This record gives sequence, C-alpha cells and structure tokens, in this order.
Amino acid sequence: MKFLLMIQMNDEAFEALGEERRNEIMNAHEGFQKMLEERGEMVVTHALASPSTSATVRLKDGVPVVTDGPFAEAKEYLAGYYVIDCESRERALEIAGQMPEAGFLGVEVRPIMFSSGTEM
Repeated sequence: MKFLLMIQMNDEAFEALGEERRNEIMNAHEGFQKMLEERGEMVVTHALASPSTSATVRLKDGVPVVTDGPFAEAKEYLAGYYVIDCESRERALEIAGQMPEAGFLGVEVRPIMFSSGTEM
C-alpha cells in the first residue's frame, strides 16, 4: 500500500526551536531516508520551496489568471513529503512517528488511491 507522509511547517515555530534543534531535524532526514531505502519502503521524497515562491492559477471567464503566492494564507504549510510503500496503515503510522517532524508539528498520513508516472 502506498501512503503520502506530508510534512507541515510553521516558520515562526521552527525559528523558535533554535539553530541546534533546527539542524537536528533537518539532518535527521538522511538516516530516516536510509532506513526506508534499506527496508524497501521508500518510493520518493521531495522538499518544497517556500510558499512565497508559489503561484495560484484560476480561470476567469475561461482565461487563466495567475496570482503570486499560495492559494490561502496560513501559518502552517506543506513543506515536503515522502511517498512510501508498506504493508499496512499501521506500518505507515509507525514510519510517520519516526520522522523528525513528528515531535515538532506532526506528520499527516494519507493513503494514495491512484498514481501514475514513473515515480509511483
């Protein structure tokens, strides 16, 4: 079964952790990724750029209108994700509990219902 593990971020809360703790969280991903690869559960992971670099596209009278920035204002945003392939929801929750962000803002776990392309 494939699952999406979504890493949430809150810049103010992350800054408040202090540099040492922030570095621990960021550096812990190397070991976490290695563990998933060794168990054959890693599919793909991506870190996302800041929402300030995003754009939102909406159709207005059939014409695309582009607005700089995210769709909605929020303190928390999707910072990155892992796609994993494991035997059960329980295992996906166990894996999410081992992620560096689990002790910070939490990790959302959602089953993948459909996928296409080479990464999945």
